[in-house]
Order: sequence, then C-alpha cells, then structure tokens
Amino acid sequence: MNDWTAVTVETSTEAVDAVSYILTDTGAAGIQIEDAADFAKLKPGRYGDEIIDPSSIPHRQTGAAVTGYYPSSVFVPELLPGIKQRVLKLQAFGLNPMPATVKSEAIENQDWKTAWEKYYHPVRVTRTLTVVPEWEDYQPSSDEKLLILDPGMAFGTGTHPTTQLMLQALELTVRGGESMLDVGTGSGVLSIAAKLLGVDKIKAYDIDEVAVRSAKKNLALNPAAKDVEIGVNSLLDGIHDQDADLIVANILAEIILPLIPQAYENLKPGGHFLTSGIINDKFDEVAQVLRDGGFKIDETMRIKDWYGIIAHKPTPAE
Repeated sequence: MNDWTAVTVETSTEAVDAVSYILTDTGAAGIQIEDAADFAKLKPGRYGDEIIDPSSIPHRQTGAAVTGYYPSSVFVPELLPGIKQRVLKLQAFGLNPMPATVKSEAIENQDWKTAWEKYYHPVRVTRTLTVVPEWEDYQPSSDEKLLILDPGMAFGTGTHPTTQLMLQALELTVRGGESMLDVGTGSGVLSIAAKLLGVDKIKAYDIDEVAVRSAKKNLALNPAAKDVEIGVNSLLDGIHDQDADLIVANILAEIILPLIPQAYENLKPGGHFLTSGIINDKFDEVAQVLRDGGFKIDETMRIKDWYGIIAHKPTPAE
C-alpha cells in the first residue's frame, strides 16, 4: 500500500513560499523545496570524512519545484484542479508562478533523512549564522553560530529570501536578554537563531501541529534553544499583554495584516516587530497598515521580490 502521495508544482523562486502555503493549506503534511537559488548559497562542509564540493552536488539549474506530501487519508486527485487554479492565480498578487505544472505520484514510505542527505549541506545564511543538517560533521569557523536542523518532512535550508531577511533582521535588532514571540514558527529556525544571538525568553506558536512537532525536534538539537516554549495557536489570538521586546513573523502579507494590531498590543513600548514574507506588490499595503496601527518603520530590507520590515512600537517620549 502507498503511504503517501507527492504533489509537485514546478514554479519560480519568487513563488516558492506562496506555493508551499497552498500545498499546506490543502492538507500536505510536509513540504520539500528544490530551488536553483539555494545552490548559490552552498559552501563546502564535512560529510563523514570527505569534504563536499558543492559543484558535485546534483541540483536544479533554473526555477524551483515545491513538493507536498499528502497522507493516505487525503484523496489527492480531487485536489489537483484546485491547486493548479490557485497557483495560476498567484499572478494576480504580482508573483510569477510559471511554469505552474502540477503532477502527483504515489510513493512508498521511506527513510526521508537518508534520501535528503544527498542534497542538503551546510549553508551560511547571514554574516554569522550557518544552517547545518544534523547528520553533518561540520566544523565552524570562529565567527559562525550553527543552527542544527533535522530534515524530517519539513526541512528547509533557510536560504529562501524571506528566511534570510528575517535572520538578517534578527542580527541587526537583537542586543541580548530580550523576550520574544515567534509567530508561525514553522521549523523553529527563527527561535533557534534568536537564542544563538542572545534572546532570553521565547514563546513560539504555529497553527499547524505538524510544524510544532518539527520545531520541537529542531529545538532539541540546539542546546541554546532548549527552553523555548512552543505551542499550537493561530497568530496571537487569545494572547494579550505579553510585554515582549521582540515579535517575529515570517508569513505571507495577507496573514501579517491581521497580526499587526495583535503585535502592537503584545509589545512593550520600544519593542520591535520584524516581518517578512512580503512580496513587492504587497509592501506598500503592509507598510501603511503598520503606520496606521501605531508602528514606526525603522528599516526595510529587500532580496529579489521579497521585503522584510523592522518596525517598533513608539515610547511615550516619541
């Protein structure tokens, strides 16, 4: 009996996050991304006793493929037309989803970690942060901080522009000793990075129980993040007056908008709100809603068609 059905969407780098969301929203229990843009970020590392030459690693030359894995309880054939339609509609949001081909394949359960070891290797994602798959025997340089991740079925290298923007924003903002809320934590990569950079107390939330389980595994691999509190929650619904120093959210713009007043309520005066997942044609809207919601924008960051924003809640003296 086939345990899973894989649905693969051929698309562009800029549409990877949106396509991933579509597949997750339709019932995918895990996401795998193969992105030609990721290859440019690979660096030599250790794999057993052999040095990896990035040029020897099989990789895509162009575009991206996003694969969602659906359990046997989901009848995938009836989902395919809707997935195709939603992917094509991304053009209305300023994204290029082409070629937007959608195909499905029945697969047997297998050792995911063994299969993915062929493709995932250490990646330097910011000035000091390097993402390292847990199977790699990687020796960091003196200025590197390592984020150890277990691939599971939701492993990501951290090289997508939205994640890079958030990690860079954390490096710019964290001074040490802060309290933080991580909204839509996913793999837990931002919470891990924040702890490595010196954040003290972190509460992380995700609406997806699969993501929460994945994040818990990754937190356990990083001793610095062992005390991160994590749970299932939709945005910051029902969470009030946390008096946080920092709130981070790497989610789509449409989801950031309702989070803005919740973030303002839960930040202390002077606290920072870091957001990414904002495609270029949504940037002005998000920035305006932030200003209308009382925030002051300190810095905007951009990689390709994606934006990140560093904002803060003004103090009484401002």
